[in-house]
Amino acid sequence: MSDFINDEKLETMLDEAEPTAEEIDRIIEKSLNKERLSLEETATLLQADKPEWIEKIFDGARRLKSKIYGDRVVLFAPLYIGNKCINDCEYCGFKASNQDVERNTLSEEQLRQQVKAMESQGQKRSILVYGEHPDYDADFIADTVETVYDTTEGNGEIRRVNINAAPLDVEGYKKLKDVGIGTYQIFQETYHHETYQQVHPSGPKSDFEWRLTGLDRAMEAGVDDVGIGALFGLYDWKYEVLGLLEHTIHLEDEFDVGPHTISFPRINDASGINIDDKYEVNDEEFKRLVAILRLAVPYTGMILTAREDPELRDEVMEFGVSQIDAGTRIEMEGYTHADEEQNLDKEQFEIGDTRSLEEVMYELVRDGYLPSFCTACYRLGRTGEHFMEFAIPGFIKRYCTPNAILTFKEYLEDYASQRIIDEGEKLIEEKLEEIEKEDIKTELIEKLERVEDGERDLYF
Repeated sequence: MSDFINDEKLETMLDEAEPTAEEIDRIIEKSLNKERLSLEETATLLQADKPEWIEKIFDGARRLKSKIYGDRVVLFAPLYIGNKCINDCEYCGFKASNQDVERNTLSEEQLRQQVKAMESQGQKRSILVYGEHPDYDADFIADTVETVYDTTEGNGEIRRVNINAAPLDVEGYKKLKDVGIGTYQIFQETYHHETYQQVHPSGPKSDFEWRLTGLDRAMEAGVDDVGIGALFGLYDWKYEVLGLLEHTIHLEDEFDVGPHTISFPRINDASGINIDDKYEVNDEEFKRLVAILRLAVPYTGMILTAREDPELRDEVMEFGVSQIDAGTRIEMEGYTHADEEQNLDKEQFEIGDTRSLEEVMYELVRDGYLPSFCTACYRLGRTGEHFMEFAIPGFIKRYCTPNAILTFKEYLEDYASQRIIDEGEKLIEEKLEEIEKEDIKTELIEKLERVEDGERDLYF
């Protein structure tokens, strides 16, 4: 494995791109046919800056989301396990040189309490987050994963545990595969080499290539669900979009399957950070990059984080977002102290959306979205290459909508306020009417009745 990012190549593509209305129409139509775009085609969209061209891109992204994902939105919540770190990343509140941050690693009992607090809200999916530190090796991560899966509260359980942690060696990833992790997520932060070195002055994370190839080793170990991301605001946003696409293409070429998800957070305020605003991404640019990413990789999940405020999240959702975190607390022990104000000395960065899961659920349903806590594909082996066999042609929608309805019904039965129940039952009836295959509709109605009778964890 080696460094597959060529700065000069990506910069040249942006410099040489010459958008025309006809070419933009052709590229969008290719995406709507569920074909991944090339680097050159994506560069063309990135340089399409006329208002009418931007609106074409927005409209294409809306149509693509509707075509592949419908109005389903998958929900999850992050859980910080430990914030000790030996890196000194300029943009991170947990960097090693920050003496103001309160360091903590959850004990097993503290971890169980956080999980129970999440489950009592209705969470079913979580991503565990770790600093980079010798204490947080593969064995430690595996132990925490097993604890999360083993912790239940009433009808509540975490059914899918994803991981956001430092790159491991192949043997480390194998240990995590053995305990049943979902997606392993590594953000390159920036794909621009010079910028990368500037913002990662010391610690293991300063090794660009080791981090870049971290998901190759995960794939070699059999972890076929991986997530990539960039932290927008470190370098030119257009370049970073091409970097994410180049990473996607590399994984497809090497392993016949691209990333399961792409994340695109922007830099937020944090304790002790040292980043200027030269490459700050404004809201309009952010909407453009989300829409272009959606078109570039039509079959890949896209994660919109709680770094953004509720109003912008609502706007951006329609451009192709398939997953969001909700009810998010990123302070250490944040879920058992959910009523406290944000404290930057206890968290990695400031979040923009502090709404509870209940509030987010209500607004999603009110706006016509179908909330989903589905984990069926992961548990039935529809991951990695198998997932792409379904997702690329768009057939996954046959499974996703019924499974989303079932997990939403569980939420209505176990956790919902009356206002969500009233709106949610109407939404389920509407979704049942939209299911064209009578055999699926009949089976779904039967499963919904079983959920009402107290059964849980039913899926297609």
